[in-house]
Amino acid sequence: MQAAGAVVPGTLSVQVAFRLDASLQIGSGHAMRCLTLADALRARGAQARFVCRQLSDSLGARITQRGHELRRIGAGETPEPCDDLPQSALLGTSQAQDARATVEVLQDKRWDLLVVDHYALDRRWESALRDATSRILAIDDTADRDHDCDLLLDQNLYPRMETRYAGRVPARTTCLLGPRYALLRPEFAEWRARTAPRAGAIGRVLVLLGGGDAGDLTGRTLDVLEHALPPGIGVDVIIGAEHRRRDAIVATCARLGYDCHVQTDQVAALMARADLAVGAGGSASWERSCLGLGTLCVTLADNQVEIARALADSGACLYLGPDDADFPQRLEAALTSLLRDPARVRALSERAFGLVDGRGAERVCEAIGGRA
Repeated sequence: MQAAGAVVPGTLSVQVAFRLDASLQIGSGHAMRCLTLADALRARGAQARFVCRQLSDSLGARITQRGHELRRIGAGETPEPCDDLPQSALLGTSQAQDARATVEVLQDKRWDLLVVDHYALDRRWESALRDATSRILAIDDTADRDHDCDLLLDQNLYPRMETRYAGRVPARTTCLLGPRYALLRPEFAEWRARTAPRAGAIGRVLVLLGGGDAGDLTGRTLDVLEHALPPGIGVDVIIGAEHRRRDAIVATCARLGYDCHVQTDQVAALMARADLAVGAGGSASWERSCLGLGTLCVTLADNQVEIARALADSGACLYLGPDDADFPQRLEAALTSLLRDPARVRALSERAFGLVDGRGAERVCEAIGGRA
């Protein structure tokens, strides 16, 4: 028997709403993982609507091109004072005002599921949306706030994961915890089937430091690679369309003979052909792990640090610390060391490959459908 309000795969009338934001400060990870889940639910017959206060035109286009609705909120508002959460400033207004705006754009129908993925929204916002939906799925990484949700998803790797949300969610909440629930697009599982852990020699390096990369860590990384990599090693660089130094990155790559990919949909293929990555913490960690790509990892936000350390403790990456003035020196030293140590590169790849199998979105859909 299905739980009351359960989203049943294959039921064409199922309605799912997503509340998230994306910006240079927030990053694009929330939008991309929600889009992955929306695509997986749509393949099972669901219809999805995205509700966003902050979203770039390119991400908005990607959402609508995939057949999902998009409603923007906040235009013309006078923002109210932000709330008391550690990351309330990311919302730019109060949760109460945001909840009213969200209810307004959802009131035309009854929603079977509301997915909320936002560090500035907590139990108060979720409770205010209860009359608009049968169930709520909260996606979280930080465990720094309380939730009023029916399901909670944290796809990250932490010590003592099973107790991470104790006291933060109601007793009835189904918690989906760990990288086995990582929301990865189908192409990652497809490429994984054709990919094996790396042998150890570094023939190609991938640079992926976030779509926005507000601090231009990509440019500073290229400065290191220019003099740290020996001739003959290929480099792929991925940036988003909104990168503030896009033209300069493209020009530098052309000068160095590197391949630059702007807003590409070939991330999985590029990860699969690389032997080592220079990458940011966050959701891309699970994409790299799925394809066995060892990483020299840098954190761009405080909430990435614990994840990066857990990955390093598992042997799946080398954590080089935060993006600071000394990062280029740490990167060069680590890269030089790995070029001389293929056994270490092979070990990083093997440990990463064992963490994620690419079926996380499928498992989350099963849980939403009441069958997991």
